[in-house]
Amino acid sequence: MKPTYPTVTLRVPAAAEYIDLVRLTLYGIASKQGFLYEDIEDMKVAVSEACNNAVLHAYDVAGMMEIRFTMAGDALTIAVKDEGKSFEVSPDKQAVPSLHGKTIDQIEAGGLGLYLMQALMDEVDVLGGIGTEVVMTKRLARNEETA
Repeated sequence: MKPTYPTVTLRVPAAAEYIDLVRLTLYGIASKQGFLYEDIEDMKVAVSEACNNAVLHAYDVAGMMEIRFTMAGDALTIAVKDEGKSFEVSPDKQAVPSLHGKTIDQIEAGGLGLYLMQALMDEVDVLGGIGTEVVMTKRLARNEETA
C-alpha cells in the first residue's frame, strides 16, 4: 500500500493578486517542516514562477489554479496545476540546457522561468495533458552539526 503524506491543497483564481496567498501558504508549511529561511525564499521564487506561468499563459479568460503542498519526510513537493492551454512537454523542456556561454540575444525571452525553477529546487517535472502541471520538490538541508 502506497504511503499517504499530509497534503494541503489551495485552489485560487489564476490571477496575479492571488500569488501572494500561495507564497504565504508555502512559508507557513515550509517553516513548520523545518526548512531554512534561504530554502524557503528559493521555494517562494520557484512557486511564484510556476504560478505566473499559469496566470500569463494558461487561460484566455478567467480560470483557476490548484497548488498542492505535500510533506513527505524530509521533502516538500509543490504542484502547480492549471486546466488551461497546455504546451507540448518535450524532453528538451524537461532537461533544460545550460545558459553558460550564451549571449543575452540567444536566450529565449520568457523562457527563463523553468531555468530558475530548476536552479532553485531539487527536482522539477512539467506534465502536460489537460492543462499544465509543474511539480517541484525541495529536500531539507542536512546540517552537519545536527546530523
